Amino acid sequence: MTHVVMTAEPRAARFGFIVSKAVGDAVTRNTVRRRLKAVCAEALPDVRDGADVVIRALPSSATATYPELRAEVTRCLARRAAREGVAS
Repeated sequence: MTHVVMTAEPRAARFGFIVSKAVGDAVTRNTVRRRLKAVCAEALPDVRDGADVVIRALPSSATATYPELRAEVTRCLARRAAREGVAS
């Protein structure tokens, strides 16, 4: 689940992550968070400046592979119009 808020601030996009205990134990939650951080680092050049993006990891993310997480985050960012060139 992804929430995007656009601001008029002239800064790079910011990402926040919510990984609850429903996702799994501490090791699993940290693994999911690290994977999401890596995916967002890859996506950062394509996200509009000033965007605040919050990603809430669902329990299914614990069993998702890295390519599956990357595809889902990319899809959510495009759907939320956070990528440059996408109409609102």
